[in-house]
Amino acid sequence: MSKVCWKPGTFIYPIPAVMVSCGDMKQSNIITVAWTGILNTNPAKVYIAIKPTRYSYNIIKSKREFVINLTNKALAFATDWCGVKTGAKVDKFKEMHLTKEKCEFVKAPAIKESPVSIECKVEKILEMGSHHVFIANVMSINADEKYIDKKGAFDISKCELIAYANGGYYMLGKKIGKFGYSVKKKK
Repeated sequence: MSKVCWKPGTFIYPIPAVMVSCGDMKQSNIITVAWTGILNTNPAKVYIAIKPTRYSYNIIKSKREFVINLTNKALAFATDWCGVKTGAKVDKFKEMHLTKEKCEFVKAPAIKESPVSIECKVEKILEMGSHHVFIANVMSINADEKYIDKKGAFDISKCELIAYANGGYYMLGKKIGKFGYSVKKKK
Protein backbone atom coordinates (compact mmCIF):
# COMPACT_ATOMS: atom_id res chain seq x y z
CA MET A 1 0.00 0.00 0.00
CA SER A 2 1.34 3.42 -0.89
CA LYS A 3 0.04 6.94 -0.51
CA VAL A 4 0.15 9.82 -2.98
CA CYS A 5 1.51 13.10 -1.63
CA TRP A 6 -0.58 16.17 -2.45
CA LYS A 7 0.01 19.86 -1.78
CA PRO A 8 -1.30 21.22 1.55
CA GLY A 9 -5.06 21.69 1.64
CA THR A 10 -8.26 21.00 3.49
CA PHE A 11 -8.84 17.26 3.53
CA ILE A 12 -10.19 16.29 6.94
CA TYR A 13 -13.37 14.59 5.81
CA PRO A 14 -16.18 13.92 6.49
CA ILE A 15 -17.28 17.07 8.29
CA PRO A 16 -20.74 18.24 9.27
CA ALA A 17 -22.76 20.18 6.72
CA VAL A 18 -24.78 22.62 8.80
CA MET A 19 -27.06 25.55 8.11
CA VAL A 20 -26.19 28.55 10.25
CA SER A 21 -29.05 30.96 10.80
CA CYS A 22 -28.38 34.56 11.77
CA GLY A 23 -30.06 37.94 12.12
CA ASP A 24 -33.37 38.11 13.96
CA MET A 25 -36.96 36.94 13.54
CA LYS A 26 -37.71 39.87 11.21
CA GLN A 27 -34.62 39.93 9.01
CA SER A 28 -32.61 36.74 8.88
CA ASN A 29 -30.40 34.63 6.68
CA ILE A 30 -29.08 31.09 6.38
CA ILE A 31 -25.53 30.22 5.37
CA THR A 32 -24.37 26.66 4.77
CA VAL A 33 -21.11 25.95 6.59
CA ALA A 34 -18.95 22.84 6.50
CA TRP A 35 -16.10 24.30 8.56
CA THR A 36 -17.53 23.98 12.04
CA GLY A 37 -16.85 21.96 15.13
CA ILE A 38 -16.43 21.60 18.86
CA LEU A 39 -13.66 23.47 20.67
CA ASN A 40 -14.33 22.82 24.35
CA THR A 41 -16.61 20.86 26.66
CA ASN A 42 -16.81 22.98 29.80
CA PRO A 43 -17.73 25.67 29.05
CA ALA A 44 -19.19 24.43 25.79
CA LYS A 45 -17.58 26.24 22.85
CA VAL A 46 -17.93 25.78 19.12
CA TYR A 47 -16.67 27.53 16.00
CA ILE A 48 -17.73 28.34 12.48
CA ALA A 49 -15.40 29.60 9.75
CA ILE A 50 -16.78 32.01 7.13
CA LYS A 51 -15.24 34.04 4.31
CA PRO A 52 -15.61 37.79 5.00
CA THR A 53 -17.11 38.20 1.50
CA ARG A 54 -20.17 36.14 2.41
CA TYR A 55 -23.43 37.99 3.11
CA SER A 56 -23.91 36.38 6.55
CA TYR A 57 -20.42 37.34 7.71
CA ASN A 58 -21.33 40.96 8.57
CA ILE A 59 -24.65 39.92 10.11
CA ILE A 60 -22.89 37.54 12.50
CA LYS A 61 -20.05 39.97 13.13
CA SER A 62 -22.43 42.78 14.10
CA LYS A 63 -25.06 40.71 16.01
CA ARG A 64 -22.41 38.45 17.63
CA GLU A 65 -24.71 35.45 17.67
CA PHE A 66 -25.95 32.65 15.41
CA VAL A 67 -27.62 29.24 15.47
CA ILE A 68 -25.97 26.07 14.16
CA ASN A 69 -28.69 23.84 12.69
CA LEU A 70 -27.70 20.24 12.02
CA THR A 71 -28.89 18.92 8.68
CA ASN A 72 -30.30 15.59 7.60
CA LYS A 73 -31.38 13.78 4.46
CA ALA A 74 -34.67 15.73 4.31
CA LEU A 75 -32.73 19.03 4.42
CA ALA A 76 -29.98 18.05 1.93
CA PHE A 77 -31.41 20.05 -0.99
CA ALA A 78 -31.99 23.15 1.17
CA THR A 79 -28.52 22.77 2.68
CA ASP A 80 -26.88 22.86 -0.74
CA TRP A 81 -29.18 25.60 -2.07
CA CYS A 82 -28.53 27.87 0.93
CA GLY A 83 -24.81 27.41 0.31
CA VAL A 84 -24.85 28.54 -3.31
CA LYS A 85 -27.43 31.34 -3.17
CA THR A 86 -26.80 34.69 -1.49
CA GLY A 87 -29.10 36.08 1.16
CA ALA A 88 -28.44 39.53 -0.30
CA LYS A 89 -30.78 38.59 -3.17
CA VAL A 90 -33.17 35.94 -1.81
CA ASP A 91 -35.05 35.07 1.38
CA LYS A 92 -33.69 31.58 2.00
CA PHE A 93 -36.29 30.71 4.64
CA LYS A 94 -39.09 31.58 2.21
CA GLU A 95 -37.56 30.00 -0.89
CA MET A 96 -36.73 26.70 0.86
CA HIS A 97 -40.02 26.62 2.83
CA LEU A 98 -38.16 26.57 6.14
CA THR A 99 -39.76 27.72 9.38
CA LYS A 100 -38.17 30.29 11.67
CA GLU A 101 -38.24 29.17 15.28
CA LYS A 102 -37.77 31.59 18.17
CA CYS A 103 -34.76 30.86 20.35
CA GLU A 104 -34.47 31.31 24.08
CA PHE A 105 -31.00 32.89 24.40
CA VAL A 106 -30.28 34.50 21.02
CA LYS A 107 -32.32 36.68 18.68
CA ALA A 108 -31.31 34.68 15.60
CA PRO A 109 -33.99 32.19 14.58
CA ALA A 110 -33.45 28.44 14.59
CA ILE A 111 -34.62 26.29 11.69
CA LYS A 112 -37.62 24.32 12.96
CA GLU A 113 -37.06 21.47 10.47
CA SER A 114 -33.54 20.84 11.80
CA PRO A 115 -33.20 17.88 14.19
CA VAL A 116 -30.86 19.91 16.44
CA SER A 117 -30.34 23.67 16.75
CA ILE A 118 -27.47 25.08 18.81
CA GLU A 119 -27.81 28.66 20.06
CA CYS A 120 -24.44 30.44 20.09
CA LYS A 121 -23.01 33.78 21.21
CA VAL A 122 -19.73 34.94 19.67
CA GLU A 123 -16.83 35.28 22.09
CA LYS A 124 -14.12 36.23 19.61
CA ILE A 125 -13.28 36.38 15.94
CA LEU A 126 -9.96 35.14 14.58
CA GLU A 127 -8.82 36.34 11.16
CA MET A 128 -7.14 33.28 9.68
CA GLY A 129 -6.72 34.27 6.02
CA SER A 130 -9.39 33.21 3.54
CA HIS A 131 -11.80 32.56 6.43
CA HIS A 132 -12.48 34.20 9.76
CA VAL A 133 -13.28 31.93 12.68
CA PHE A 134 -16.15 32.82 15.01
CA ILE A 135 -15.51 31.21 18.39
CA ALA A 136 -18.78 31.01 20.29
CA ASN A 137 -20.23 29.91 23.60
CA VAL A 138 -23.07 27.41 23.39
CA MET A 139 -26.08 28.92 25.13
CA SER A 140 -28.59 26.14 24.48
CA ILE A 141 -29.10 22.96 22.50
CA ASN A 142 -32.60 22.41 21.16
CA ALA A 143 -33.32 18.85 19.99
CA ASP A 144 -36.49 17.73 18.24
CA GLU A 145 -38.34 15.50 20.72
CA LYS A 146 -39.04 12.88 18.06
CA TYR A 147 -35.34 11.97 18.23
CA ILE A 148 -35.25 11.58 22.02
CA ASP A 149 -35.58 8.02 23.31
CA LYS A 150 -37.45 6.73 26.38
CA LYS A 151 -34.39 7.29 28.59
CA GLY A 152 -34.20 10.97 27.56
CA ALA A 153 -31.12 10.50 25.36
CA PHE A 154 -30.79 11.85 21.84
CA ASP A 155 -30.96 8.97 19.33
CA ILE A 156 -28.72 10.12 16.50
CA SER A 157 -29.46 6.97 14.48
CA LYS A 158 -33.01 8.22 13.76
CA CYS A 159 -31.96 11.62 12.32
CA GLU A 160 -30.35 10.64 9.01
CA LEU A 161 -27.72 13.35 9.54
CA ILE A 162 -25.58 14.33 6.58
CA ALA A 163 -21.92 15.20 6.25
CA TYR A 164 -19.83 16.87 3.56
CA ALA A 165 -16.77 15.24 2.00
CA ASN A 166 -14.72 16.41 -0.97
CA GLY A 167 -17.58 18.16 -2.79
CA GLY A 168 -20.35 15.70 -1.91
CA TYR A 169 -23.03 15.20 0.72
CA TYR A 170 -23.26 11.83 2.46
CA MET A 171 -25.75 10.39 4.90
CA LEU A 172 -24.12 9.05 8.03
CA GLY A 173 -24.24 5.28 8.36
CA LYS A 174 -24.91 2.87 11.15
CA LYS A 175 -23.26 2.76 14.56
CA ILE A 176 -20.25 0.43 14.69
CA GLY A 177 -19.18 0.93 18.32
CA LYS A 178 -19.34 3.32 21.23
CA PHE A 179 -16.79 5.20 23.28
CA GLY A 180 -14.70 2.75 25.31
CA TYR A 181 -15.93 -0.41 23.55
CA SER A 182 -12.36 -1.37 22.60
CA VAL A 183 -11.29 -1.73 26.23
CA LYS A 184 -14.53 -2.93 27.82
CA LYS A 185 -14.19 -6.16 29.78
CA LYS A 186 -16.02 -9.06 28.31
CA LYS A 187 -18.42 -10.92 30.59
